[in-house]
Amino acid sequence: MSHTFHIPVLGLGYSVDTPLKVARYGISSVMSIVDDELIERMREYHAGKNKEDYIAIGKQQPDYRAKRITAYLNLVERIVNMQFKSLQKQPFETGNDICRYFELLPEGSQLRQGYDLMLEFPDGERKTIFQNILRQQMIKGSIDVNIMSKVDKMNFNVENEYTGDENTDALAALRGFANSNLQSSIILSAGMNPRLYSYAESFNDFFPDENGRIIKKIILKVSDFRSALIQAKFLAKKGLWVSEFRIESGLNCGGHAFATEGYLLGPILEEFKQKRGAMYDEIYQLYQSALLQKKIPYSGAPKQSLSVQGGIGTAVENDFLMEFYDLDATGWGSPFLLVPEVTNVDDDTLKKLTQADESDFYISSASPLGILFNNFKGSSIEKQRKERLEKGRPGSPCTKKYLVTNTEFTTQPICTASREYQNLKINQLKELLLPEEAYEAQFNSITEKICLCEGLCSSTYIKYNISKPKESTAVAICPGPNLAYFSRIYSLEEMVMHIYGNLDLLDKVKRPHIFIKELNLYIEYLQQDLQVHIKDLNDKKRKYLNKFKAQLNEGIEYYKELFGQWPDQTSSLVQEWYHELMISENKLNNTLISN
Repeated sequence: MSHTFHIPVLGLGYSVDTPLKVARYGISSVMSIVDDELIERMREYHAGKNKEDYIAIGKQQPDYRAKRITAYLNLVERIVNMQFKSLQKQPFETGNDICRYFELLPEGSQLRQGYDLMLEFPDGERKTIFQNILRQQMIKGSIDVNIMSKVDKMNFNVENEYTGDENTDALAALRGFANSNLQSSIILSAGMNPRLYSYAESFNDFFPDENGRIIKKIILKVSDFRSALIQAKFLAKKGLWVSEFRIESGLNCGGHAFATEGYLLGPILEEFKQKRGAMYDEIYQLYQSALLQKKIPYSGAPKQSLSVQGGIGTAVENDFLMEFYDLDATGWGSPFLLVPEVTNVDDDTLKKLTQADESDFYISSASPLGILFNNFKGSSIEKQRKERLEKGRPGSPCTKKYLVTNTEFTTQPICTASREYQNLKINQLKELLLPEEAYEAQFNSITEKICLCEGLCSSTYIKYNISKPKESTAVAICPGPNLAYFSRIYSLEEMVMHIYGNLDLLDKVKRPHIFIKELNLYIEYLQQDLQVHIKDLNDKKRKYLNKFKAQLNEGIEYYKELFGQWPDQTSSLVQEWYHELMISENKLNNTLISN
């Protein structure tokens, strides 16, 4: 691995072609493969840009969804390979991409040190030999893909007949990846889908070859140790190895947010640190037995990595997490939304993001999935939603139907952000004859939902000037709250130097420590949840909230001990962390839950 960080998936469109921009420099990134329509349009765009033939894969074709995904992933791989081979052949001259490759590397890496040493050689045969060795040691960044496991719509043909389990959205997407030429990883997120996990057994590339090499690896994005162990054991029993656990903060992240029951990132990482070895042994035993049953020959113990993402903002935090918790990598997502050469943010949204402050980023119920969603107040889709309400036309036209989940009024599922659902739900609400305050609260809850299928792609279409006539250009974007502290547009060099501590983009910016920021987000979540249920707080909910609060208190005690072990406890920075922690503790203690 060239770099010690990766760029996680960023919505549907924001990182859909990020590998084309960073993989040649050894930087790994993740593309969403949820939206096959977006993927097909990006294939057309990039094929044209790279003078490749483009033959459309229409919806009338059998298995079109999987085929579109396979075709796009193969195109991305071909282009990245061409970019990388071209880069490798370049002379080591100032301004060339080959020099950029090495100069982006962390200074402590052997490859970077080799490059720096080569620069000191006088011109001649020895220098040329050294340069050729460096070329041979270069590796591309991984072209990884993401599936939200439970975004798994059932599909029906024109006769309204179910097309079968293998053609649900998640399984078709997995098949698209499995049939591609990529040698990379699929990141499975948003919880366990047993049907999807079992389907991976159908493809040889997920199993080790005779040399123990797994062509297509599985990465689990998880929010706690227990979930990681359960999912990994389920897969191991099928002979499927989890190559990496990607731990993400429950609330201090971008995209959908999955609030744990008060479990904070620090204690979660500590549990992984303490139990990692025992977990490996338990999973490996199940894995070996499964391979033996399947008669798959295998030699050598497979590697299992551990990384963390969500809210990391400084090199100090990055280095501490890596070293203290024995991590293999970190993920940096939202800050790269301000790096135009890496992600697809349209100019208008980009400008708004640079001017935003903490109050502009909030956790909402805007997602049709019924999962908390990190939202941005300045997004044009929020403006569109409010304009539709003013015109008495709440909801969005539902064209893509990726997030249809509700069968309250219909036989086949519909989307809660759709105009159809919201009209039906509002009419039902009117019949209840509720007091004005209660009606208003429920009305706002219904109409808060936004169309993510269109909104998370619009920015990409705008940036590449490929929006279709009459297509909505309202942009939805889902940065993590950490983005509030980054305030301008950055180059790739600047962001990478910031990650590795060679440049401080947040110099003089007042920003809470990653752990304290997450703690405060959890306290706010607890307070809001309590407020919502204050009038009808039953025993079950009271028990949940008390457990949640108890877990947060345990986390605070852990952080007190952690900061007490800090090498430089007398520094003003550590003292400031202590002070912020005490404020958070008081805030939590003043959050009273009746017994």
